[in-house]
Amino acid sequence: MRTYAIGVDFGTDSARAAVVESRTGALLGSGAAEYPRWKAQCCCDPANQIFRQHPQDFLDALVSCVRQALEASGKDACRRVCGIAVDTTGSTPAPVDADGVPLAMYPEFSENPDAMFWLWKDHSAVQEAKELDAALAKGGAVDYTQYQGVYSSEWYWAKLLRALRNGTGIRERLCSWVEHSDWIPGVLTGNTRPQTLHRNACAAGHKALWHSAFGGLPDAARLSMLDPDLCRIAQTFRAPEAAGTAIGTLCSEWADRLGLLPDTVVGTGSFDAHAGAVGAGIAPGTLVKVLGTSTVDLLVTRPELLKGKRLGTICGQAEQSILPGYVGVEAGQAAFGDLFSWYRRLLSWPLAQDFARPWISETAAAELSAALLSQLDRAAQTAPWDPHLLTLDWFAGRRYPGIDETATGAMFGLTLSSSAVQVYQSLALSAVFGSRRIFDSFLQNGLSVSEIYALGGIAGKSPFVMQLMADVLARPIRICAAPQACALGAAMAAATAAGCYASLSDAQTGMSAGFSKIYTPSESRHAVLEPYYRRYCSAARKMEEEGRF
Repeated sequence: MRTYAIGVDFGTDSARAAVVESRTGALLGSGAAEYPRWKAQCCCDPANQIFRQHPQDFLDALVSCVRQALEASGKDACRRVCGIAVDTTGSTPAPVDADGVPLAMYPEFSENPDAMFWLWKDHSAVQEAKELDAALAKGGAVDYTQYQGVYSSEWYWAKLLRALRNGTGIRERLCSWVEHSDWIPGVLTGNTRPQTLHRNACAAGHKALWHSAFGGLPDAARLSMLDPDLCRIAQTFRAPEAAGTAIGTLCSEWADRLGLLPDTVVGTGSFDAHAGAVGAGIAPGTLVKVLGTSTVDLLVTRPELLKGKRLGTICGQAEQSILPGYVGVEAGQAAFGDLFSWYRRLLSWPLAQDFARPWISETAAAELSAALLSQLDRAAQTAPWDPHLLTLDWFAGRRYPGIDETATGAMFGLTLSSSAVQVYQSLALSAVFGSRRIFDSFLQNGLSVSEIYALGGIAGKSPFVMQLMADVLARPIRICAAPQACALGAAMAAATAAGCYASLSDAQTGMSAGFSKIYTPSESRHAVLEPYYRRYCSAARKMEEEGRF
């Protein structure tokens, strides 16, 4: 009996595969593979917020991590796999030709950044996002931004418009603009032609603004106001499908490359955070917080409960983006773990310089730098706080509430007695206060939250931050036990697509990994921290209103 399901999680730096027993949710084997071109930062320009990834990195990593996972899963594992599904970062789209081949796969475009996948955190299209927001919100009778709020440079149409304007030769060759989360399933099934490619509801709804109220994508005339090719590309879209939908079986080429049977079912793709929410057990009333370099806050609710609500300033909402039959609600912070990574780099600067070599080897310096955050986290649990320090967490702009990609972070109240640990504490507090502001905005707008689940790197590595979050939110926080919650969520989608379960919700019940820890809030700590939160909100409002303190 074929009961194994494979979930593949394409993250920012690497891909991870998990082979899961669909009847129990047991992890049988896993594998991981980095993206070598990305690691070398090929065709990236961080100073100008340009982050691109080569499609060949994704294909090579897919083969490597899946074969590793199968090898670790025991004899004949490849013959027991019934389905495979993937999740990816997003919005991470690329220009493709009429056959669905990313232009970067051709020699003449192999080093052209615009021909590659535009990573989710690429912010080079800020101006295009502003123009799109104006055209889509106010260019006619329908406000196409009403379900997602201010259009972001991280999203589908902004990146496409920027690519078209850059004049690097892709306009003449591209047929469509395809999300990473749609392209990989297309490759696996041998169906990559844009007109027949299966698009997923998560990417289409949250990033391309697909909605049934509009009859699909934004009006062609509105898109053409900015560039007629936007309209042409919109015409290559088909109606999107929810996670857990079967879109075909492995083509012979990819069955051979992965070592799987050719009748292995392939499921619709999804975004990583949303797959992670599925893996964590999201359900109505459950807030899932995906805590990594940035954060994503996710809820699901029935469509009728959102009727008449204008929530664009506090969250985005898309039909079937997480669970079929529900509206997926997402918010988040542009920087969370990145705040701590920035601080580690700041403190580690001398260690990376040549002048440090007489005192410390390169290997020892790297090990010391890597250990800094865990040591700071440990020290922060007992060190006295600096009551004067206050930080705004908008180091990478602000997502929600009130998207502003030009917003910047701030730290004030520093004195000559402020210590390294106290600065870390202030960064942690600002990150958690940003989460509280999103949480409060949900409650104030009638979105019900009965439980909070957390997953991601910070959830597993920082007891100080997680306890602080529980204290500030005054809610228990359950940590997802699955070491690869996103890959588990993708495996649940694969099992559903293959018919092991009647619904994705049933797969969640049958394959859940449960929780590894619960952080219980302290009432006394909540009371102590509440005045600090009010100061944070006051500073945030002043910055939003005046652009300064």
